[in-house]
Amino acid sequence: MSTRYRLPNGLTVIFEPLHTAHVAAFQVWVNVGSADETPAEIGLAHLHEHMLFKGTKKRGLGEIARGIEAHGGEVNAWTSFDQTVYHVVMASQHARYGLDVLSDAVRHSAFEPVELTREIEVVCEEIKRSLDMPGRRASKELFSTAFSKHPYGRPVIGFEANVRSHTREGVVRFFDTHYHPANMVLVAVGDLDEATLHQWVDECFGGDWGRSTHLRGPRIAEPALTEPRVQLTFDTVNEAHLHLAFPIGNMGHPDTPALDVLAMIAGQGDTSRLVHDIKRTKMLVKDVNAWSWTPRDSGMFAVSITAPADTVGEAFREVLHVLKTLKEHDVDGEELATVKALFDAEQYYQRENMQGIARRLGSFETTAGGIEYEAKVREQIAALTQIDVNRVAAKYLNFNHAIVSGLLPNETAVTEESILQMLKEVESEAVRPPPPAQSQVIPHPPPHVMRRAARPLLEEKLPSGATLLIQEERNVPLVSMRATFRGGLLSETAATNGTTSLLSRTMTRGTTSMGAEDISRMIDALAGSLSTIAGRSSFTLRGDFLSRHTARAFSLFTDVLLNPAFDDAEIDREKKLILQDLHAREDRPASIALELFGKTLFPLHPYGLSSLGNREVVSALTAADLRKYHQTFLHPSQMTMAIVGDVDAEEMAATIRAMFSGGSNGHEAVKPHANPPPLEPLTAARHMQKAQSHLVIGFPGVSVTDPLRRPIEIISTILSGQSGRLFMELRDKKSMAYSVSSMAVEGTDPGYFAVYMATSPEKVNDAIDGIRAELTKLITDEVTPDELSRAREYLIGTHEIGLQRTSARASTIALNSSYGLGALNHLNYPKDISAITAADVRAAAQHIINFKKSVTVLVGAQADTVKLTR
Repeated sequence: MSTRYRLPNGLTVIFEPLHTAHVAAFQVWVNVGSADETPAEIGLAHLHEHMLFKGTKKRGLGEIARGIEAHGGEVNAWTSFDQTVYHVVMASQHARYGLDVLSDAVRHSAFEPVELTREIEVVCEEIKRSLDMPGRRASKELFSTAFSKHPYGRPVIGFEANVRSHTREGVVRFFDTHYHPANMVLVAVGDLDEATLHQWVDECFGGDWGRSTHLRGPRIAEPALTEPRVQLTFDTVNEAHLHLAFPIGNMGHPDTPALDVLAMIAGQGDTSRLVHDIKRTKMLVKDVNAWSWTPRDSGMFAVSITAPADTVGEAFREVLHVLKTLKEHDVDGEELATVKALFDAEQYYQRENMQGIARRLGSFETTAGGIEYEAKVREQIAALTQIDVNRVAAKYLNFNHAIVSGLLPNETAVTEESILQMLKEVESEAVRPPPPAQSQVIPHPPPHVMRRAARPLLEEKLPSGATLLIQEERNVPLVSMRATFRGGLLSETAATNGTTSLLSRTMTRGTTSMGAEDISRMIDALAGSLSTIAGRSSFTLRGDFLSRHTARAFSLFTDVLLNPAFDDAEIDREKKLILQDLHAREDRPASIALELFGKTLFPLHPYGLSSLGNREVVSALTAADLRKYHQTFLHPSQMTMAIVGDVDAEEMAATIRAMFSGGSNGHEAVKPHANPPPLEPLTAARHMQKAQSHLVIGFPGVSVTDPLRRPIEIISTILSGQSGRLFMELRDKKSMAYSVSSMAVEGTDPGYFAVYMATSPEKVNDAIDGIRAELTKLITDEVTPDELSRAREYLIGTHEIGLQRTSARASTIALNSSYGLGALNHLNYPKDISAITAADVRAAAQHIINFKKSVTVLVGAQADTVKLTR
């Protein structure tokens, strides 16, 4: 139960105790966002987000991040139109320290002039990064079209010219104006004692801050629309991004709950109207979704389309037809009941993540007028009728008030005039009522009696060869199911590349007894999810459900696992989507760089293959190919099945034994592949006319069972993160990039270790030299005791934070067992990491970082003119 109280200085404090994990999350919500900026202040709210962790009166550059990470926590921030939020999540035993860091940042930031100059350059790199992301550009176009006067029309990040114009005096003035306690909300969630928390909050945030209380100035109101507003941009992109929006109220408006439900019915999930009609039936789009955005001021109801250039016009017309049907005909009663059940179930999934709960509470308190809004919304949604949903559809989906924006390929035939014409034509057309929804009504059995104590893992090898793992946990009414197999890319060759990708997309799209739509409706009725993951070294079927539906959920799960239909129509549909993804990949230079790196490092190994697949191979795949793969590599004898959650372990085990204990048919697991390391430095480059260049420098890595795996994780942590060497030296001190990180990617075969950076083309040579210098230091010098301690604590802390969810624990034990590590190997993680010494780290660096066996890849402008070897 959440509680609220206020300090004498005006600070609002929201607290929700939650003891499901030894984790605490703190968030400071400052009631100022980019929409509160004056024309002279554009970009300042976001710039403050960057600056508040750059140092205070008692903590120098990098000390905030180093301190949090040294205590096993994570610190970050985000800026929106309405708020700026600073957050920390860490083990609850270190919660007092995290709270002190947050209070220091929001009370005593130093805004050192040199650091401000550097960070302005970093923000400009962030702006350039967004220019290379078509989806981000299209979103900015939508907001600038929808809000011609209101400041929601400006990008939160600002514009480069504005950002470069800011001075320390302006930054401090903005800080003193808005960063006072009466303009802030502190949210605390997790494994905390209330009385102790009150004492800590008073010590850290109490007293007079020495700042005057200022009220936010009024924002310019957006004029009411009197006619459609259309703005299309054409460019050298590979797929169309089109948005259709309508003005609506804010979060606290009485119609908001009904609009949220309308958005789900219209375009959220496989059973929604738009996805079913436009994506699955007519196959006009790669993706379509509806959403209701309700900020502090008036927002919008929108439909977003991603589609090939040659079908986006027809797709837009079909979107209009679906929305017109929703305006003129009541939704089906069962359809509404299913959506209500999904909203109700979400509260249980949200309870597993401290950060998510804190974010929800902060949003309600600062945007909707109070945390009480959540209970009010649940009541309103429960009481909604078909008439209510139809009423808001008719009220807001007014084609005369439509806002249309898009970023489209140059060859697209759609024009602003044709968009306006379609709006007029569809508005005047008669529409037939939709067929009755076929939502499945699932009776709700009573939930299990909840127990707090977890039971020991039930682990068993079945006669068939399958491994059974059941972890009974009764703290939340959820159950997660995993069926994992060795394979993924490792089971492919160049001649079969794309098989696992296509199988992953079609496996849940029908069984021998159920069609694709039946499965989608069943998943919604069970308030769960069912999907697949095709990785480098494994293939997993995963399901997450409310535990009161365990029996039906498991029946569905095993039907999909054992009896996929691989229907020709579904295969054709998903092949088309994969081919669209392969075409659209050209719009993502970072992905291109990483894939080119993989191909260069692994020329003869499956890890060098595309995770999406080869265009020619995918085009030629048949149902027979998928069935053969399924029978060969996803045979139950090779399966690791993990069940975690609110179940009776013995009852579940008996069910699984009866189903999977049959004899093995002699199937063999995927065998390892050799990958000789490079005999000399290898390079690859690709010219793309982008705002940033994307650089990858890497080396052959290790496998998941290699003893060097943990020391290499330490190396990656020392390099990455907000207190890492790469971040501090290349981002903070030299302002080379917004994005720079290292990565250790292991598989059942040896993977790779690499550094990635996105930077301006003119900075590439310095970036290469800078990365090589930092990597060389790891070879020549031992890491300091402080660095090693911080890396250890950070890895241990984030490991525990990452295991908060039932679904994460199910995936972890399934993969651990499948990879031969032992199902409960993750429990040894703190001990294993703590045992690593500085000598271990240096030895691992000397083993892995060898520039004579390196791969350097560059993608971007002038990539073919840069000398990549040193």
